[in-house]
Amino acid sequence: MNLPLLFAVADIWGFLLLNPYWLLHALGKTPNISHATTTGLESAGKKQPNSTVPELIENLPLHFLNGWANRVPMEHIAAIGFDLFNTLITAHDGALDEAFKRLAMSLEESGLALEREGFRQAYREAAVRFIEETRKEGLETHNRFWISAALRTQGYTVGPDDPMIAQAVEHYFSAFFEYCHPIPGTLEMLKTLKDRYQLGLLSNFTHGPAARGIIEHLGLASFFDVILISGELGYCKPHPMVFDRLAEDMRVEKSRLVYIGDEPVLDVQGAMQAGIQPVWTTIVVDKKIPYTPGTPQGQTQLPEGPIPRISSWNDFLSLLKSK
Repeated sequence: MNLPLLFAVADIWGFLLLNPYWLLHALGKTPNISHATTTGLESAGKKQPNSTVPELIENLPLHFLNGWANRVPMEHIAAIGFDLFNTLITAHDGALDEAFKRLAMSLEESGLALEREGFRQAYREAAVRFIEETRKEGLETHNRFWISAALRTQGYTVGPDDPMIAQAVEHYFSAFFEYCHPIPGTLEMLKTLKDRYQLGLLSNFTHGPAARGIIEHLGLASFFDVILISGELGYCKPHPMVFDRLAEDMRVEKSRLVYIGDEPVLDVQGAMQAGIQPVWTTIVVDKKIPYTPGTPQGQTQLPEGPIPRISSWNDFLSLLKSK
């Protein structure tokens, strides 16, 4: 594209450059984005084209978007909410395989003989089924229901509240304590912002105790005034209830709160629909950091509106510098 010509029509393209979703429409690149939740479950079912965040970024003209974030005023912002996975932290390759191995071993040590590959596939399918059903109302589900359903395919009737399954869930998520790590620069960024803003964390994570344990283990907990986990709330992003709860618990008007996350639907669209200014982070994809996959939960159209995008924490600090 001819850059002088681009800037010659800045009245039109300035808005497009500010808003990645309008820009995608303008360039004829409007892939649908799948919902996802952090469950420690790899993407289930068949891969759908243009349905993941990395694929969206791959099709995005990055050089058109960098440097335009400051066009969204941030002087009034008093509080910042953060997503967790692929925003503040990510997981090393192999985390999901190790988690499932620990899950299966726990059940086998409890006396169940599993055909592991069949059980793993049944677990994935149960997860997608439960998620699709519960998310119609914006509700969160839990791994224990998926395990119980998967065990039925192996000939075992074990209720989701059985202590055997509770123990297996803990073994499953124990892998993430070893495999998760902060995205480079995250701790320094939080230290910089801690004294200037209220900081909150809102994460879609099915098992609250594991989420809180990981946050504590990685040295993040002390930075946040509020930590909200969907598995404890009963609802999950993008439902407005969880964003309303974040503003309530932080005791800040939503107009003075910004929410930053990597998922265009859960984080960006969810915040916008709740009346909160979103910031879209693509640091993980842009820096080629291993991307922690979630579970696909259907397709939706891209949101529209003034959505600044950041490729580094320095971008985010620059976005806030007028404070």
